[in-house]
Amino acid sequence: MSGYEGGAGYGGYGGFHSIGAILVLFILLVIISKAFLV
Repeated sequence: MSGYEGGAGYGGYGGFHSIGAILVLFILLVIISKAFLV
């Protein structure tokens, strides 16, 4: 989970750094929505 931590962080959005952050946020949103639905 420390992929973007060891990288440039939020200051330097590389190609897959921003995509990784978006994927993590999307997965968290899906888990939260499923938890609320259940």
